Amino acid sequence: MNNTSLLLDSSDNVGVALSDLVSGEKVKISQVDIDIQEFVPAKHKFALRDFIPGDDIIMYGTVVGEATRPIRQGHAITLQNIKHKTRSYELKSGQYVWKAPDIAAWKSRTFMGYKRADNQVGTANYWLVLPMVFCENTNVKLLQEAFENALGFSQPNPYEVQIKNLILGLQGEKFTETVAQKVASGRSKIFPNLDGIRFLTHSLGCGGTRQDADSLCGLLAGYIHHPNVAGATVLSLGCQNAEVRILKEKLAKLNCTKPLVVVEQQQEGTTDALITKAIQETFEGLVLASQSQREPVSLDKLVIGLECGGSDGFSGISANPTLGRVSDLIVALGGITILSEFPELCGAEQNLINRCETAELANKFVHLMETYNEAAKRVGSGFDMNPSPGNIKDGLLTDAIKSCGAAKKGGTAPISDVLDYTEYAKTPGLNLLCTPGNDVESTTGLAGSGANIILFTTGLGTPTGNPISPVIKVSTNTKMATKMPDIIDFNTGTIITGEDTIETSGDKLLDYIIEVASGRVKTKAEEKRNFDFIPWKRGVSL
Repeated sequence: MNNTSLLLDSSDNVGVALSDLVSGEKVKISQVDIDIQEFVPAKHKFALRDFIPGDDIIMYGTVVGEATRPIRQGHAITLQNIKHKTRSYELKSGQYVWKAPDIAAWKSRTFMGYKRADNQVGTANYWLVLPMVFCENTNVKLLQEAFENALGFSQPNPYEVQIKNLILGLQGEKFTETVAQKVASGRSKIFPNLDGIRFLTHSLGCGGTRQDADSLCGLLAGYIHHPNVAGATVLSLGCQNAEVRILKEKLAKLNCTKPLVVVEQQQEGTTDALITKAIQETFEGLVLASQSQREPVSLDKLVIGLECGGSDGFSGISANPTLGRVSDLIVALGGITILSEFPELCGAEQNLINRCETAELANKFVHLMETYNEAAKRVGSGFDMNPSPGNIKDGLLTDAIKSCGAAKKGGTAPISDVLDYTEYAKTPGLNLLCTPGNDVESTTGLAGSGANIILFTTGLGTPTGNPISPVIKVSTNTKMATKMPDIIDFNTGTIITGEDTIETSGDKLLDYIIEVASGRVKTKAEEKRNFDFIPWKRGVSL
């Protein structure tokens, strides 16, 4: 790879700066010398020819923008001279031919997982405690404090020492370490085969639309059915829109037979009666859950969620294509991968349509995309408003530029299924899942659709995690990985510097996934207890 600039596709008319380019510098793109006419920051784009207003801006071999004023060759592409534009797409039949990657080195590989009775395999073993409605959030937190302290899952807060030092400093004293912290650090877990109890809270369940209540029940059912979950405790108030009846209907559709503890406050009476019953029945479930043990499982049991957040101009060049390589390997091995974030597929539609295995899947994908975009437009937004200020600052000027890079996470495999939000992934191959681009809402949806590992690329850095599915944070560039080592698990910046190819980076990442899936390595999000859970309130969220 050229260490100063890059052409992503032979038909592109803009180049990408891999490092800061200054006025007067010469770069060679496809054997053509380009004189840089002004400062072009790393990750940003520059003109390979002269443009007049109305000309298409081409990246990744497709339209990602339109010139709004004249741009001379060698000048920077900015929001002052281009605007969002995508190429029109059509539903056309055609036979997509996929050249699957060589998987000989992976066929006999295994990970240490938890086999479930329904043939799913977990990469972790959790008990889940969740509320049907926000009214029960406080009771969930009471249970969390009691269980985590009693069972050895609590961790000392590293910032508590800092605060106590400040307090005692007023008296000229110094705080070092409390007895409670010593006890917590030396405490052994009561249930060694249980990876933890995960406690969810949310702001939904009542007061909204019936559609939101139904969607919440579908999401919670997906979490209970998830392969990383052994069983669940559900707290209900009793009068909310998100009824326990609806939850049980959703679980029945998934053929979920896991242990389920349901306690309802209006039926039990006092808070003490509710909590006492929940503790007793949950403890019995934990005893059963702890009987599970890890055992070798083939890689086709991996269900990989594909996500990005805090993206930058290198996302579509390093980290996202690395995920694409992993996705293709998993698909070739017979596993499932799930590509989410529909606002970040705007501009990549034709490629995805062409890869759908049936016309029905292509129609469903287009219907979900157009319905979502129209809903956004009705409230004065739209997919074109998706890039955040951080995205724009680091080179993702239009939603189409961002989307064409984001779609690289899905590799090149055919699309075997298209899922609406809360639909559960069951079909081997690459699945498309309708979620927002919002990081936490999307990762929440990926786990709800069965992803037992989530790969999350970032160029700017984000601490996002998930309560039940390990989130592996993949950096697009070495500078950020070095700056934020407490949140980054894997660095693909070596592709930018030429130390790795997409193939070698993807292979290394799959090795790392196996370690995480086997419980031998904890992700940074798990270590920092970044257990983020935000259901999508199906109005508009981009």
